[in-house]
Parts: sequence; C-alpha cells; structure tokens
Amino acid sequence: MPRFRIFTAVAVATALLAGCGTADQNTTTPAPGGSGGALAPVKLQLQWFFQAQFAGYIAAVDQGFYQEQGLDVQLLEGAVDIVPQTVLAQGKADYAIAWVPKALASRESGAGITDVGQIFARSGTYQVVWKDSGITSPAQFKGKKIGNWGFGNEFELFAGMTKAGLDPGKDVTLVQQQFDMQALLKREIDAAQAMSYNEYAQLLEAKNPQTGKLYTADDFAVIDWKTNASAMLQDSVWANTEKLNDPAYQQQTVKFLLGTIKGWAFCRDNAEKCRDLVVAKGSKLGKSHQLWQMNEVNKLIWPSPAGIGVVDEASWKQTVDISMTAKNQTGDTVLKKAPEGLAYTNDYINQAITQAKAAGIDVTGTSFQPQAVTLNEGGS
Repeated sequence: MPRFRIFTAVAVATALLAGCGTADQNTTTPAPGGSGGALAPVKLQLQWFFQAQFAGYIAAVDQGFYQEQGLDVQLLEGAVDIVPQTVLAQGKADYAIAWVPKALASRESGAGITDVGQIFARSGTYQVVWKDSGITSPAQFKGKKIGNWGFGNEFELFAGMTKAGLDPGKDVTLVQQQFDMQALLKREIDAAQAMSYNEYAQLLEAKNPQTGKLYTADDFAVIDWKTNASAMLQDSVWANTEKLNDPAYQQQTVKFLLGTIKGWAFCRDNAEKCRDLVVAKGSKLGKSHQLWQMNEVNKLIWPSPAGIGVVDEASWKQTVDISMTAKNQTGDTVLKKAPEGLAYTNDYINQAITQAKAAGIDVTGTSFQPQAVTLNEGGS
C-alpha cells in the first residue's frame, strides 16, 4: 500500500478529488453481457501492485468467473501515487479496492463511493518489535522510535497508542518507514509496521548474520491490533454511489461480486495455484513469499460466518469510532463526524451470495484450515 506522511491520505484524496466532474458518474452502465453476448467492460482499481493480496480478483479473471457473468474485467494495478477510491470517484474505474478508513476519509472530502463488499473480515496489521526489547504492548512505545508508513496505513497504530494513553506527537518519535523491514533489522527503530501477509514475512526471510540461518518468529514479538480493539476494516470493494441508482449498474455489481466470490473461494481451496497466477502476473515477490501471503490473506477472509463480503456492523462501528477518536501527532482524527449517506450496503453482496450458494460455492469457508508455509531466503 502507498506510503507518505502521517494522515496525508485525506489531503491527497481531497486534492485529487478537486475538479472531479460528474459526467463519467452519470453515464448509463451497459447491461452485463450486452447484446449479442458481448462482454461488458469493467475496470477494477487495485490499491497496490499485483500480489496475493489481490489473488481472488486475479483468479476470477484467469478462471473465467467474471466472463461467466458477462463481464470483461480489467485489473488496474496500483502504485504509490494512486488513490483507488479517488480513481473510482473520478469515473476512471467501475470499482476499487481500498481500506475502509481511507475510503471514509475520501467520502468525507466529497467522494461518492459505497462499500458493497467487505472482502477482508479481519485486519492484517501488526507492529513488530525485537523480542529482546521487552516491548509487549503499545503503552511501552513511550520514548521509543516507532516506524509507520503513513498515507492512511497508520490509523490502527494511532488508535492503539491513543487507547494506551500516549500522545503520538509527544510520547514517541515517529519514523517514516520504507516498505521493507531493514530499519527494524538494523535496529534503527524500535517497532515496525508490518502486514501479516507481507512485511512480517520479510523478517522471516532474512538471514541472521550471527547464525547464518533465517530469523524465526521466536526472534520477534508481534502486537496484533485485533487483540486490543484497535483493528479497523481493510480491503473492500467500493462502488460509485451515484451509479448505484442505475439498475444496470446494480445488476453489474451483483455479477461482479459473484465472480469475485468465486475467485476468492478458488484461492481458498487452491492456494498454490493462485500463488502461481500471481507470480505469472508479474509480481516481483518470490514464490514462497507469495504462498505465505496467499495463506495469510485467506486467514483474513475465512471463515466468514455471514458469507464472504458481508459488512459486519460491529466491525464497521469500531472502524468508524476509531476514525473519529484516534488522534495523530497533530491531534487530528481521520473523520470529523460519522459517515453520512450510503457508506455501505449489504444488498448486492447478499444477492451474490445467494446465487453463489445456488451454484454450490462454499461462501463461509467454515472448514478452512491455514497451511504451514516454509519461507525461503528472500522469499524465493
């Protein structure tokens, strides 16, 4: 995910939204399948480069799940300077993948977008420290150098520190962290931000120069924001709110979500195959790293008791509450008030789930069991 300075996601989104017209948003969506069996073109904006974080969408294209629904889906790769929800709001994509707090900040700045599929049911954000540091909780961050990526990825970190009674502007030294773990490995910072499916694996792929062997989980301690009520909802499918008034776009959204459900169910049951699809897509991360990522991403989705993609009201409320209360180093919050209008809806995902069930797709993954993945040096 992109990186920048603390809480700048709101400013960037606002700047990019300035001057957004409504012409694209008001256009009529062709009915999926169109006349003569032609596929309806659909653009999905991802929030980062191709990796297993997006394997379900990649699989849905490769396995023809979108095509079955009459859709020709083009996956738009993300990058540092791309804000997916802004691309969507500007009418340059039909759907976008974005973390909920980032997207809600963009909504508050004027983006007309709606969460129609909460694919990740759980947060994958960690703060990682050396075990010999003795740090086991956010309260012990006081006086320490705390790494984070910024650009909206740091909200849970601030929520954890706020809950622990710390002032991020006074009690810690915030350090701009790169998307590798070198600053922690070199002990330049005391705690590093990491996703369970990506940067944490980078630590376990690194060689301990003292032993000549790879580091293990025993060398580190993990602060998982899910364990202290500081977790926030992450990857979700966002649609254009205004276009949801168009029956054709409504139909397309259900079909897109049905293909997406099939893609993620496929990756749940075929992790190695999806790893290979992601590698073939051009990811620069290695095969063992991508299998780790696929396995960890599956943990964030499955099991999904209410069905994959359904927004859990309690998790949504926690995300919104944190967005309005957790303060950054200047005392600002992600949101000034609760979201207004159609911030999310389960209408379309529930329709897609009903159709998926009828097709024999397991939409809850109740029996899902994660794999034991062996990482190789450098993730190869």
